[in-house]
Amino acid sequence: MALESLDTSTALITSDIVLFGLLAATLGAIFWLASGPTPFWKKFFAWVPALLLCYFIPAFYNTVGLIDGENNSLYNPIASRILLPAALVLLTLSIDLKGILRLGPKLLFVFVAGTVGIVLGAIVSFQVMEWVHPPAVAGDTWKGMAALAGSWIGGGANMVAMREVYEVDATLFGQFAVVDVAMASALMATLLFLANRSAQIDARSGADTRAIDEMKARIAAYEAENARIPTLTDLMIIIAVAFGLVGLAHAISNPLAAWFARYEWSARFSLDSAFVWVVLTSTLAGLLLSFTRARRLESAGASKIGTVFLYFLIACIGMQMDFLKLADRPELLAIGVIWMSVHVLVIWGAARLVRAPMFYVGVGSMGNVGAAASAPVIAAAFHPSLAPVGVLLGTVGYATGTLIAYFVGQILRVMAGA
Repeated sequence: MALESLDTSTALITSDIVLFGLLAATLGAIFWLASGPTPFWKKFFAWVPALLLCYFIPAFYNTVGLIDGENNSLYNPIASRILLPAALVLLTLSIDLKGILRLGPKLLFVFVAGTVGIVLGAIVSFQVMEWVHPPAVAGDTWKGMAALAGSWIGGGANMVAMREVYEVDATLFGQFAVVDVAMASALMATLLFLANRSAQIDARSGADTRAIDEMKARIAAYEAENARIPTLTDLMIIIAVAFGLVGLAHAISNPLAAWFARYEWSARFSLDSAFVWVVLTSTLAGLLLSFTRARRLESAGASKIGTVFLYFLIACIGMQMDFLKLADRPELLAIGVIWMSVHVLVIWGAARLVRAPMFYVGVGSMGNVGAAASAPVIAAAFHPSLAPVGVLLGTVGYATGTLIAYFVGQILRVMAGA
C-alpha cells in the first residue's frame, strides 16, 4: 500500500505523510511537557500519565474530523506490521527470562483469572442485558460478542477469526470493534493511572512485591554496569537487528500460515494467520537473542528504541477511536461496560486472594484485553525493565484466544436460542 492515502475522506488531513508528522509532533509535545518544563506541567503529569494522552489526543483528532483514523496506511501496515514486531524484538532481546520465571506462579494465576473473567463477563453481560433491555442482545448480537471475546482473550487476529467462524455481519462487527477500542482504551487509561500509584496500592493491600523488586534491582545493576553512550554503529546494528528480523518474520509467516491452513484444527489456535506468525517469530527471535551477545545491545538503548516504536503504535491505535460512533447502538457500550466490570472484579479478587501486587493485575488484565500490542506498554508503565513480561503474556492469548472465544460463542448461541 502506498504511503500517500488515496481515499475520499472528508477529514481535514488526508495525507498519510502529514498524518505521520502530526502524530510524531504530538508525541514529542506530550513527552516534552511531561518532562516538566514548568511547575504546572509537573503537577499535571503527576496525575495524568503521558501514555494516556498518547491515546486520547489522536482519538480527539479523529472524533472532530481533523484526521481519518481508519482510512490510512499508518496503523496497517506501518505500525502494526512493522513497528510492533520490531518493538517485540528489541524489548525481548534484553529479557531476563530466569528473572521472569522467578516472579512465580502468582503471575500466571492472575493472568488465567483475567481470562476466566472475560468468559464470565460475556455470560453475565448477555444475561443482564436480556433482563434489562432485551433488544440489546436480540438477533445476531451474540455473534458480535463472540468476535469481541476473541479480541479480549487473544487479539485482532482472533477477533477476525471469530468473525469468519460465526459469519458476523460487517456493520455489527464494526460496532463491536468500536466497543472493543473504547473499553480497551478505558481499561488502559485506568491501568496507566493506577501504575503511577502502584506502590501505595501494594502497601495498603499488603501485596508481596519482593520478586518484582528483586528483578528491578537486578536489571538496574546490569544497566549500571554495562550502560554506555551509543555510537552510530550501535544504533545501526540495533536497527539492522530489529528490522532485519521483522523482514525475516514476514518472509516466513505466509508460508507457515499456508502450511498450517491445510489442517482444520489450526484455525482454533489462529495458526493459519500470517500476522500471528509474525508476532510469534519476532518474539521468539528476540528471546533467542537474549541468550547471546546480542543482549549487550540493551546497554546501547535497544529497549528505548523499541519503546519509541510502541508509543507510535499507541498513537496509531488511539487515532482509530471515534467516540461519536457509539451513538449508533449505545446499548452495546452497556454490554461492554458490564463485561469489562466482571473481568476487573474477577482479576482483582484473584490478586487479593494470593496477595499479588498491582503489576500482576495490570499486566494480567492487559495481557488478555490488549494482547502483545498493549501488554508491554502497561508493564513498562510500572517499570521499563518489566516490558518483556507483558510481551510474553500478550502472546499467550494468540494461541488460546480463538479456541476459548469459540467456546464463548457456543454458550452465547445457546443463551440466545439461536
